[in-house]
Formats: sequence, C-alpha cells, structure tokens
Amino acid sequence: MNDLIKTKETAILVGCFLDNRDAERTRLSMEELHELAATAGVEVLDVVTQNRDRIDSAWYLGTGKIDEIAEKAHELDIDVVIFNDELSPSQTRNLDRIFDCKVIDRTQLILDIFAGRAQSREGKIQVELAQYNYLLPRLAGQGKQLSRLGGGIGTRGPGETKLESDRRHIRKRISELKQQLEDTVRTRQLHRERRKKNKVFQIALVGYTNAGKSTILNQLTQANTLQEDKLFATLDPTTRQLELPSGLEVLLTDTVGFIQDLPTSLVAAFRSTLEGVKEADLILHVVDSHHPDFRVHMEVVDKILRELKAEEIPQLVVFNKADLLTERSYLPHAEDSILISAMRKEDQQKLLARLEAFALASFHELKLRVPVERGDILSLLHREGVEMEQEFNEEEESYLVTVRVNRDHPIYGRIAPFLLDKPETVEESW
Repeated sequence: MNDLIKTKETAILVGCFLDNRDAERTRLSMEELHELAATAGVEVLDVVTQNRDRIDSAWYLGTGKIDEIAEKAHELDIDVVIFNDELSPSQTRNLDRIFDCKVIDRTQLILDIFAGRAQSREGKIQVELAQYNYLLPRLAGQGKQLSRLGGGIGTRGPGETKLESDRRHIRKRISELKQQLEDTVRTRQLHRERRKKNKVFQIALVGYTNAGKSTILNQLTQANTLQEDKLFATLDPTTRQLELPSGLEVLLTDTVGFIQDLPTSLVAAFRSTLEGVKEADLILHVVDSHHPDFRVHMEVVDKILRELKAEEIPQLVVFNKADLLTERSYLPHAEDSILISAMRKEDQQKLLARLEAFALASFHELKLRVPVERGDILSLLHREGVEMEQEFNEEEESYLVTVRVNRDHPIYGRIAPFLLDKPETVEESW
C-alpha cells in the first residue's frame, strides 16, 4: 500500500474466545475494541479470533494462528496488531519477533487514548503514572517497537528516549508522579471537605462511556464540556452549579466513563478522581438505553460502584437517548428511574423535577419563631441560600419561618434556639 495514500494507521484486531468465558461478553469486548481503535484514529482492516480452552502463555493464540495473522498483516501492510487482552511481557517479546509491525494490547490502546484526551494537570499525571506502571515490566525489547514507523498509536506519552532509560530512572519518575498526584489529591480533598462543611447537595454523574453524561451536564448547566460520539470523550471530572426549579442550588459532577476490562493501572491511577463519587448525596447512573448491550453496561457500572463502596448511595437511573428507541423497546425495572432524551427540553425539566425531589427529601422541614428584632437570623438564612417561607405575626411581633435544612448544617446551631419544636438537647440560651 502506498504510504502517500494512507490517511490513518491500519490495524488487525485479535481476540480469544475462551470456553469458560461468557461468549456474549467476549463479543461485546471485541466490538468495544473496534470502537476504541476508531476513537484512537485507527482504521481496522480485519478481525481475527480463535476459540480456545485457555490463552497460550507464550503466544496468546496458537502458533499456527499467530503465523497466519503475521502473514496477513504483512500482505495488508498493517501498521499495528491490537490484542484484546492484556499481554504479558513474555508474550509481547515473542510476538514482537514474529510481526513486522507494532504489537499492542487493549490496555496500551486505552492508555494511548487517555494520553491524547487528558487536559487537566491531574489527568495528565494520572495517565502518565498508569503508562509507566504498565511499561516498567515491559522495558526489555521496547526499543524495536518504538523505532517502528516513528511513533503513532501505542507510543503516545512518555516517549522513546525516556523508555530507553534504565529502570532506576523510570522508578524515580513514578515516585515523582505519585508525589505530584498526592498533592493534587490533597487539594481536591480540601474542596470536598469545604463542600461537605457547607452542606451543598452533591450529584455525581456516572455511567458507561458514551452514555451521554457530558451531554446531560451541558444541557442542564451550560458547562460547554466536550461531548462527542466517541469513547472516553470526558476524562477530567467537571463540577458545575445547577439551579433547580425551586431555586435550590446543587453541584453536578461529571466523571470518567466506565468500560469493560478497564486496565487495573488506570483504575488505580484514577481512583482519587473516582473517590469523589463516594462523597455524592445522589448518583445519577446514565444509561444509553438505545445500545443493544445496555444491560451489560449497567452491570459493569454497578460492579465498579461496589468496588468503590458507593453502592449504598441513593441512585437515580437515567435511561438516556429515548428519542432513538422504538415502541417495542423494553427497559428493565429499576426502583428509581426515568426515561429521557437529554436533548429534549421537556425531558430536561422532568429530570430537574426528579433531582429536586431527591434533594429536598434530604432536608428536614423546620419551623422557627424569630422575634422581629432578630433580623440577623433571617439575613443569615438568606445568605446561606436556605429555602424558606416566612409570615409575620403582629400579635407576637415575630416571624413564623419554615425552612428546609439538614440538622448537621453549620447554621443549625444558630437557628436551633428559635425552633418551635425544640429537641431536648437544644440550649435555650443565646
């Protein structure tokens, strides 16, 4: 193939269907590998799979099948062969000797996409750390791979010069990155603690990659974050203030999309980002209801939420992309769910109403009697943005005030002396 005609790198995808593995999940995983390649700007020319009872520890597939793929890659002038499972260092070295082109695995492909899409300092540190942790045990033999074709898919990030350095340099860089990440994590934790102290209701958007989380954030808050019909369009968490119909203000945070077999190095690197989900008062689990495998997507998300120990947080399942569904589409029952199209104004209002119901349910309705000379208390409630109704009583020269506020809100101690129904523990003195 003439290099002048090529506009993008070409690839062959390779997968293994194991007898003891769910065939449906493997099929989905292979389809996702195709989408991941497209997201990375690679044109897939062929897909090769083999049914086996176990993965070959030296070659991944049988040697005959590997030779066949290598010959096909040579004939098609393929740039990169992408394997659907994470290859061991020995498998990578063996395959590197057989193929005339680059050999990468699913993990390396995802790392490459993340490296190209991370925008924030924290995101870039997380990705680089994951890349080095992946590459450290694979340094032997990397020179040949990195010298081919002058870069391209699978080589974005740390770069050839650094990867050819000794292991001590790599470990030193990993240590530096961990320290930088700890610093940014501390800053993020301070922000979380401030929000917690201020008792702002927090909503976390989670879901499978490309489910429409960023679209929902943009439509509700005009956040202008990147939204594309590609996997992992959003890497960096984005938090925006959202005003509900009653005027109550909450925080809405977008998170990185989940995917089947997300590399362990990435999960570890992004754990600090994902930990924010545990701080949420409500999880908005966004589902692409039009996707044929959305049930599997939901299971993957639920599994990761369990790993984060966030499964006990109240959850609203948002079945998105309703405009693409047919009348015969069937959606599973979920205790708290809503079917919407993020692009429809009426559906946005429906979602806002449901969010408001969750938010208001977390507040206690309290009744206060505030003397007319204590206008400072009314001013305090206004400044804190507390939802309130007030009525003036001329006979008692006081205001009857109804508020919605959590009992552990910082201002509770200030308003407690004016409660009509005081808990026994409340002191009367002021």
